[in-house]
Amino acid sequence: MKHHGIAPHGGKLINRLVAGKAREDLTETASRLPRLMLNSRQASDLELIAVGAFSPLEGFMGKADYWNVLHHMRLANWLPWSLPITLAVEEETAAKVDIGEQVALFASLSGGEDEQGHLLGTLDVTEKFAYDKETEARLVYGTTDPAHPGVASLYQQGEVLFAGPVTLLDRPAPQEFAEFRLPPTETRRIFAARGWKRVVGFQTRNPVHRAHEYLQKCALETVDGLLIHPLVGETKEDDIPAAVRMRCYQVLLERYYPKERVLLAVLPAAMRYAGPKEAVFHALVRKNYGCTHFIVGRDHAGVGDFYDSFAAHRIFDEFAPEELGITPMFFDHAFFCRKCEGMATAKTCPHDEKARVSLSGSAVREMLRKGRIPPAEFTRPEVAGVLIEAMRQG
Repeated sequence: MKHHGIAPHGGKLINRLVAGKAREDLTETASRLPRLMLNSRQASDLELIAVGAFSPLEGFMGKADYWNVLHHMRLANWLPWSLPITLAVEEETAAKVDIGEQVALFASLSGGEDEQGHLLGTLDVTEKFAYDKETEARLVYGTTDPAHPGVASLYQQGEVLFAGPVTLLDRPAPQEFAEFRLPPTETRRIFAARGWKRVVGFQTRNPVHRAHEYLQKCALETVDGLLIHPLVGETKEDDIPAAVRMRCYQVLLERYYPKERVLLAVLPAAMRYAGPKEAVFHALVRKNYGCTHFIVGRDHAGVGDFYDSFAAHRIFDEFAPEELGITPMFFDHAFFCRKCEGMATAKTCPHDEKARVSLSGSAVREMLRKGRIPPAEFTRPEVAGVLIEAMRQG
């Protein structure tokens, strides 16, 4: 199959969506199947597998892939892959389903446990197996501490993993940010239509401040286009809501970026907070969306003090460039230097901390809560305005 631009990971862009008569028939079949209710993370994974964002996965991982990913950051066929994509269920549920059976996958429309749910698709159960949560926590997150949000989520999930190919009948509802919810086939089509051959992707779960803008524009100087690709799936409770972040991105792009060189789309994935391993995962996913390059900043996908600032840079040394097929672009922490009179990093600025405009996240939040706009050297006033308004309303 011919693809626009860079080849997907594994060489084939997976498509597990059904339409037309096939969709009607499977929907009717699903009405008679055992039901499995997915949480928001599982529903996100199902959608992203089906649209090809997680290529080459065609379903939830089996034991061989799971074990190899944990121990070697590679699938059973040795293709690089750094995070397990699994479907955990409770033991009681697993006991009711036999290997070889098909189950219907549902998700709650509003989070209520008593709802009938919304039919998303089906899973052909080819394997079901027990696993050790502490081992997974240690190998994926580098810690077994439940204070880590990724570890906490892992410990709360079921004791048995179902594996097998999935089929998507309908995307999770409601579909937030519908106009920005572009599958890999569409981002690749847009890149080709714009003549972009070298595209850099930027992952974010936070509003874009001046430091992020600096990294993006430095990278954009060397390529044809920039994909700003915020993650809008499940995040920590204290992370800024996706709707607020999207308003920040839109006002920033409207006033400070060349429209013909930037595409804003969303990644409806859950945040794992797996630090360096998630950095590799984020790069491979953006490769499937058609990116040739990927920005890796300081403490990429980190949380608290669980990872050192540059672990997400060093992990890429464990792969040969041709294995990953996407070029990471590593950046240090950026800041405004009063003496340099511009944005810089420790690599380019010779001045000490006193010359640098640097604010902690807690200090910025406190300023915004009081309705005070942080220094323009730290964040664009338009972005600060969106955040202040959101805090007033929330």
